Amino acid sequence: MPIEPLLVIGAGGHSKVVLDALALTTPRAVRLCDDDPRCVGQVVMNTVVEARPAIATQRGIPFHIAIGNALHRRSLQKALVEAGAIPTSVIHPAAVVSASAAIGAGSFVAARAVIAPDTGVGDSVIVNHGAIIDHDCEVGDFSHIAPNSTLCGGVRIGVAVLIGAGATILPGVHIGDAAIIAAGATIVRDVAPNEKVIFALARKN
Repeated sequence: MPIEPLLVIGAGGHSKVVLDALALTTPRAVRLCDDDPRCVGQVVMNTVVEARPAIATQRGIPFHIAIGNALHRRSLQKALVEAGAIPTSVIHPAAVVSASAAIGAGSFVAARAVIAPDTGVGDSVIVNHGAIIDHDCEVGDFSHIAPNSTLCGGVRIGVAVLIGAGATILPGVHIGDAAIIAAGATIVRDVAPNEKVIFALARKN
């Protein structure tokens, strides 16, 4: 029985990273699509962009959402799963993922990322290049751990959180849902839901 092509949704910059990982990990055919008609017909990583098929036609179709925006990723994944499509994770072969780590449906792990033992990564999470998620961490659904950021041991990340490039979250810190941590920040205290930490260092009070 032929393998169903993987539907990759989103033809922006992040799709290049996803397509590159797929080229190294799977013999499955890939269909790249985007809702923006200006993208249709363009070529991204030797793949021609198609218009996205109607959600109602997606039952049983494997898909991966290659879109950086967490809210867009969440709403689209919810609609596709409800239609019977199957979220598919993509893990670059140069990533290091512990055998005791759990990766949720539809997540992406880029090259040189490290996911340590007894760590849980939720659904449709992006763990970008060189990011480190140390032991016993939990990362909520639809979050984005940007390049070269570090979650030290026992960190808890909520839903739809953005951890900026090169940020460091110290051991045991909790980051609330939809919080944004600036690139290069060092976080030594808990961060409330929807809080934006824009300073280079967030100290304890």
